[in-house]
Amino acid sequence: MSTAGNWNNARGFTLVETALAVLLIALFSALSIPLMGRLGDGALDGAARRLAGTVKYLYNESALSGRPYRLTFDLEEDVYRAARLEVDGTLTDEGTGPARQQRLKSGVSFRNLSIAGRGTFNSGEITVDILPVGYMEETTIRLGDDRNRILTLRINPFTGTTEIHEGDREF
Repeated sequence: MSTAGNWNNARGFTLVETALAVLLIALFSALSIPLMGRLGDGALDGAARRLAGTVKYLYNESALSGRPYRLTFDLEEDVYRAARLEVDGTLTDEGTGPARQQRLKSGVSFRNLSIAGRGTFNSGEITVDILPVGYMEETTIRLGDDRNRILTLRINPFTGTTEIHEGDREF
């Protein structure tokens, strides 16, 4: 039995299939290339996302455990840490998981922190309490990097979610 005649029945890619493949590659390239220009912004964006995740984690932990939490921001050292308020009134540092002490990434710093009813702070240690009843103080945090890019983080006091906005925004 000869297989020489089977080559004529072999099916290749049609012009439409080839054009579709080229179109998809072009589309993915067009979407990816602008993102590569922002690779240097990753430290600032990452710091903002990590801080937002920590706030949401503490908000949920407070509601689930029935214990208040305190988030402390050291604006001069670019560090934030969490502590749980115990029944006897002592604070227990959260040394593990997302609640452990975090240092902002290299080149990223706190520009300032605003708390509704308390004002705007540019230095020192500032605390924000997270209550188990599902409330925390409305807080706006401005992070900046060494290229003068600024992100404004606004924490919703009733949900613990954080909105991240490009630039220095007022609310």
